Amino acid sequence: MKKKVFGVLLLMETAFLFISAIVALCYGEKDLVPLLIATVASGLTGTCLFIPNRHKGGNLNRMDCYIIISGVWIVFSLFGMIPFLVYGTTNHITDAFFETMSGFTTTGASVLNNIDEQPHGILLWRSILQWLGGLGIMVFSIALLPSYSRNNKQLFSTEVTSVSMSKVRPKTQETARGILVIYCILTLCCAIFYFIGPMNIFDAICHAMTTLGTGGFGTHQANIAYFQSPYIEYVCSIFMIMAGVNFALYFYASTGNWKPIKTNEELHWYIIATFFFVMLFFFLFRINPNHCNSAQMPTTMADCFRSALFHVASIFTSCGFQGSYCDYDGWGSAFWMPTMLLMISGACAGSSSGGMKLIRFIICIKNTKNEFLLHKHPNAVLPVKISKRVIDYEMVTRTLAFIFLFLIVIIIGTTALSITGLSFDTAFGTCISAISNTGPGFGAAGPSLNYATLPDASKWILSILMLIGRLEIYTILLMFTLDFWKD
Repeated sequence: MKKKVFGVLLLMETAFLFISAIVALCYGEKDLVPLLIATVASGLTGTCLFIPNRHKGGNLNRMDCYIIISGVWIVFSLFGMIPFLVYGTTNHITDAFFETMSGFTTTGASVLNNIDEQPHGILLWRSILQWLGGLGIMVFSIALLPSYSRNNKQLFSTEVTSVSMSKVRPKTQETARGILVIYCILTLCCAIFYFIGPMNIFDAICHAMTTLGTGGFGTHQANIAYFQSPYIEYVCSIFMIMAGVNFALYFYASTGNWKPIKTNEELHWYIIATFFFVMLFFFLFRINPNHCNSAQMPTTMADCFRSALFHVASIFTSCGFQGSYCDYDGWGSAFWMPTMLLMISGACAGSSSGGMKLIRFIICIKNTKNEFLLHKHPNAVLPVKISKRVIDYEMVTRTLAFIFLFLIVIIIGTTALSITGLSFDTAFGTCISAISNTGPGFGAAGPSLNYATLPDASKWILSILMLIGRLEIYTILLMFTLDFWKD
């Protein structure tokens, strides 16, 4: 049964590779052959896995689901890096795998210094990577392919581990399809607004996919700053913030049911937090400490507000786009802690953003508040409530355990990266960026630089951290426990 599922998923990747090959054909560029090679390789492997097992049924157990979810992201990355290697976008397997894993996990950390020289098919494939990864490979496959419908719920819940995303339809496949439709509509709207500005149709489509996927890959080395357009930065900011909202809420709104939106506490916190941090960064820009690099700082009121909005939207949603003023490494230490807090937090559960997710912070804060009250009133019963609903104690303990484990992984990851020769600020910053799927880090991999100069060992460690962060830790780490492999 697992071979059948892997075969179906590879055939889905084949379809998207073929779309990129068609674009390469339309532009008459040299990336057509590399994309066709990847298409054939993925298609043949998928066919060989699917055809002999197409009639096999049976249910997948929890262990099978974890193996499939973890494996498919790695397999997709292995086939997805073929165009980069064959065309010569990069000549190193390490760099090609890092770029592809960064794309699928919507991290947006790049090792490329020649993005402007890349052909259209390659650029589109980079954008598709993030668009697929933003919603989730399994969500896409469940929505489009009914071949393993009996296991849809198990696979769906495994990929969106601990995400409090309420079902918008009675069946899991209908849930996935509803969310996919919303995802496509928002992507189309974003592309239209980009196209109205200085972007051409190709740039608009590519950037719309990476905006809604909160990935941050651009079609130019300078990223969003290439267009030198306040309009583009405002449009990008708005759609990044929209991509940080639980997609299920959009579905409710499309049916005329506004109650879930009015009562969703995480959404309210998200809006308030966004407003607070925009005002905080606006204030920090205005006071402009003398030790900051003024060349990287906005000066006018309009530039300060736009830069604050863009920076908060980009980091909070883990998109990682780089605007006209993006080098927070040069802004001074006052900017570092709030930026790092936004990285770790992430936006809403059920969105395409990375990080811990805001809902976990809310649960932790409310539980901490209750602990203080219990010291004053030891016999009181103080449940944690989210959106006026009581959260059971098991969910609270799982949330606290996740936060603790998240921090432990950061410590281990930073230590491992330091051993490879990175300075502490670079190791710590890139570790947080990778596990939060944000992209730009600190130090040698700051927002004005990229990951090209990092040692190969660092790139492999960061690739693992990206995957751990995207699948929310448990899915990957459980496979390294002895009990997992016991019957």
